[in-house]
Amino acid sequence: MLSLLHIENIAVIECADISFDAGFNVLTGETGAGKSIVIDAISAILGERAYRDMIRTGADKASVRGVFTDVPNLPWFAENDVPYDEEVVVHREIYLDGKNVCRVNGTLVSVSILRKLGIQLINIHGQHDSASLFDENNHLVFLDAFGNNEEIRNEYAERFEAYSKLKKEIARMTMDEGEKLRRMETLRFQIDEISKANLQAGEDTQLEQRRKLLQNAEKLSDGVYAAVACLYGDEEQDGAASLLSEAERELSRLLRYTDSFAEIHARVSDLMYQVQDVAEELRDAKDDLNYSADELEQIESRLDIIHRLRRKYGATCEEILEYLASAKKELDEIAFADDTLALLQKKCDKAELELKESALHLRESRKAASVLLTERILSELAQLDMPKVQFACQFAEIEPCVTGADSVAFYMSANVGEALKPLNKVASGGELARIMLAMKNVLAEQEQVATLIFDEVDTGVSGRAAQKVAEKLRSVAKMKQVLCVTHLPQLAALATTHLLIDKQERSGRTYTTVTPLDLEGRKRELARIIGGANITENTLKSAEDMLCI
Repeated sequence: MLSLLHIENIAVIECADISFDAGFNVLTGETGAGKSIVIDAISAILGERAYRDMIRTGADKASVRGVFTDVPNLPWFAENDVPYDEEVVVHREIYLDGKNVCRVNGTLVSVSILRKLGIQLINIHGQHDSASLFDENNHLVFLDAFGNNEEIRNEYAERFEAYSKLKKEIARMTMDEGEKLRRMETLRFQIDEISKANLQAGEDTQLEQRRKLLQNAEKLSDGVYAAVACLYGDEEQDGAASLLSEAERELSRLLRYTDSFAEIHARVSDLMYQVQDVAEELRDAKDDLNYSADELEQIESRLDIIHRLRRKYGATCEEILEYLASAKKELDEIAFADDTLALLQKKCDKAELELKESALHLRESRKAASVLLTERILSELAQLDMPKVQFACQFAEIEPCVTGADSVAFYMSANVGEALKPLNKVASGGELARIMLAMKNVLAEQEQVATLIFDEVDTGVSGRAAQKVAEKLRSVAKMKQVLCVTHLPQLAALATTHLLIDKQERSGRTYTTVTPLDLEGRKRELARIIGGANITENTLKSAEDMLCI
């Protein structure tokens, strides 16, 4: 669970330390005080998207640190080489230049990797999530999550992929007779043209290098000849090799009288041998630079052939040869297409049977889960003061796709005697909030997430229904940590921890503070929620009565 949240320079919050307990935590305050900022800060340490606009004016960065306790040893820690501890510290810094620095237990992680941990720590449900309930594309996701259908669905997805690949391969190889003959004629021409060239891998590169050498053979020969003359000497001057040889002889004579020149003699001797070796290599290289006009003409002719093939089949000899192999393979496939198609069709028929088997298995699992889901949601709705509601999962068979062969939609009737209709046709705002709460509670039973956050999900709920929602959240808080942003006194009154979000102005700047309330503080805050800014004895008495429940 989230036990501590430290916020620095997030919007109007300059610095705040917020402690949460394991039960029902409620955040209240005036509209615009900064309640959503706290939720945004929590979202940041869960790896959700953070903007530099979040940074408080005048600051160069924003920082959020969360301390989670009693965290199980999730596989995520080993997978990402993060040291595990039951107390997990998540720290994120957001900079003006857009850079984000995220750490888990002191280890740097990316935002995307942090997000994978975040979804296992906290589940946030905001007002916008209710819209997802209207979208029938999400109903199948809800149902599969409740029914723990991941393994069956993955098996189906694998078979669907295998079946789809076979269908595509059959479609690719299926062509009319005229098209088949034209394609075979084209392939034969291309294969013949490339084969006649008798290319070798890397041949073009070698020929281009040899051509360049031959084109500059005279300049190269002159340069090498001059270098050899410098080393060996000529009629006009001694070369480096002969001069070093002479120096070596003179130093050799000195060694008869003293050893003090032994090291110098050795170094000069070594230089002499090296220069002589280099001179011999240059002399041999000069012999290889003989210019041949015929060879250059042959190379030009060969490169011309290669360049024509390059324009058609690839940028290098290797790519041209790869195309040749591909063309031969395609020609064989077309030539033996009937046999290949028969084999592919046999495999496809088998894959289709396996796919239908998986689809049926998945459908049966979904229908069984839908019965339990309906029972659980109706039970939850009855506890939320909606005892007469009818709810059902409507199934329709569709062409197999990656998610299965089923279309699922949630239908309901809010009033006795009314026919079941899609949710977006019958649910009011208050009813939708309770339906979504019921869904969340039911699905949360299947999750290992220890903390649930509800951000003003009570919008449109009032009176008796609000009391039922409050009691339901308090009931959920017995099993999981619940954080709730609310404007309803019924919810605030049942909290185990009540935090006041308050906005003030000092020295021309706005500051938001987060204060845990004692009994008297809770009484005054409840009175404010009930009666507005004008707190009277009656509103205080009403608040006190609510806290005594």
